[in-house]
Amino acid sequence: MSADISISKQSSGRREVTGGRLHGLPALAKRFLPEWAQRSLVQAGWTLVSVGLFAAICEFCWAVGLADPKLLPPPHIFLGNFADQAKFFNTATRWSIGVNPADGPTPLEAVLITIGATTTRVLVGLLIASVLAIALGVAIRYYVVVEKLTLPTVTLLSPVSPIAWLPVAIFLFGIGNAPAIFMVVIALFFHMVLATINQIDGVNKNLINVARTMGATQAQTYSRVIIPAILPGLLVVLRLNLFGAWMVVLVAESTGVGYGLGQVIMLARNTFNPSLVFFTIALIGLLGFFSDWLLRQIQKRVLYWVPETSGVLRGL
Repeated sequence: MSADISISKQSSGRREVTGGRLHGLPALAKRFLPEWAQRSLVQAGWTLVSVGLFAAICEFCWAVGLADPKLLPPPHIFLGNFADQAKFFNTATRWSIGVNPADGPTPLEAVLITIGATTTRVLVGLLIASVLAIALGVAIRYYVVVEKLTLPTVTLLSPVSPIAWLPVAIFLFGIGNAPAIFMVVIALFFHMVLATINQIDGVNKNLINVARTMGATQAQTYSRVIIPAILPGLLVVLRLNLFGAWMVVLVAESTGVGYGLGQVIMLARNTFNPSLVFFTIALIGLLGFFSDWLLRQIQKRVLYWVPETSGVLRGL
């Protein structure tokens, strides 16, 4: 076994497998910073390099004339005029008849309000869908009658595109936060139910047999064996569905839920403002990146017993 692979036990009790030494850090950082901080610095550095490389390619295409800045503006254009872009992030208050725009929030406040509204819809929808889906998935495998009554319907509705549910959301909830959250829930719920069932079916039967041998009841087997066993896979599914939640909420907001990043995208399309489109896309990308990072940190804390194996097989 290569000496580059080291196993360390942190104070939380989590066993981590780190593939490879932390290259590229100054000796001072390696000496005074803890290992988790060193890894975070290296990861942040490579993230900046990756994003910078992509931005450099866009700038190069603009510099050599391959991209029309009026249609495909490079980053220095749509990121360099924040004030001009932010003025489009007006909330409903600033658009109200008889209200002086100067009395509303500043451009920066409007951007933050819009980001907060969209992020809240994503997180609330994700939370509701996760709780309901896991509960139903466990109930389907716990009670035969629940499986007979619900699984065919779940399987039938799972392939339906979330866009098809948009009129239903508006019919039921009108215009506001509710239809956007409903769209996120619908987009994730059916797939997560099937994923929960699949994870339960994949639990090691030896673990269940050992629990039964030790006298565990069916409820104890689910709570002490099956649920902990399926959590790693479910959190991976949840992480993947997080990106789907961001896609769906933008579609819902574009129909007019008051304000949100999806509505800004539609405004940019209607006014043919490519710079605003790419500025909003950059914001959405940042929000998705940091929400995924936050979910991974939660996953590490919740699944403290699961070893970190990222990169272990690299170079074999």
